[in-house]
Amino acid sequence: MPVTLDRQQATRPILTAEIIIVLLLSLGQSAIYSVVSIIAKLTADQPLSQQAAVLNASRSARPYLDLTYQLLGIAFDLMPVVLVLYLLLRDHISPRSELGLSADRKGFDWGWGALLAAGIGIPGLLLVYVAKLLGINADIVPAALQPVWWAVPVLILAAVKNAVLEEVIVVGYLMTRLRQWGMSTVAIIACSALLRGSYHLYQGFGAFIGNAVMGVVFALFFLRYKRVMPLIVAHTLLDVVAFVGYTALPESWLSWI
Repeated sequence: MPVTLDRQQATRPILTAEIIIVLLLSLGQSAIYSVVSIIAKLTADQPLSQQAAVLNASRSARPYLDLTYQLLGIAFDLMPVVLVLYLLLRDHISPRSELGLSADRKGFDWGWGALLAAGIGIPGLLLVYVAKLLGINADIVPAALQPVWWAVPVLILAAVKNAVLEEVIVVGYLMTRLRQWGMSTVAIIACSALLRGSYHLYQGFGAFIGNAVMGVVFALFFLRYKRVMPLIVAHTLLDVVAFVGYTALPESWLSWI
């Protein structure tokens, strides 16, 4: 007969191994690369503030090959989300009821999502500006795609992908598993926030601090309401404004900003 793993059988060693594997296949791997990236930037000849951290770059000079690469990258980046949803369902943990991963409370999700995006995005812009002045952040380039018709749709898809990947894994999955593991609430919040900050380190220390603070806010929200959907909405809105806004603004405005 097949062997199944229920919640009672999910011992600490099993949970520890699962969490490590999931993170090394997803955002934990990104965090490691991010640490290497910031070390490389700090040991380069140029100061950190004169270096660039480019997001959403073109992958080919041939537009439709570039589009293919972009769509494949988005699709494969979401595979860890499929994995963690499978693992939770295998253990009889419903993503719908226990993570709030559902579309049945649209008003709540979009209302709170917009409030969270505004509350985090506006101070976040100020933090990025101050960090750049202090020389502790790289020059962040949110989008560097070719001027093609599909650039904006792809940037929107990339924003949704980032939001789903990060909020489902860093908040919904990780906090659920760490609670099962027996970790204290404060430690769970700290782990989630520090992970979020660490895979943004390639952008600089200002990005690390800002995203860690965002991680604390999002973790507290999840503990209070048990829903990741407003967090996905908020994260999507933040990234859409950053990615599409950067692409749409005139170059003279970008140099001023």
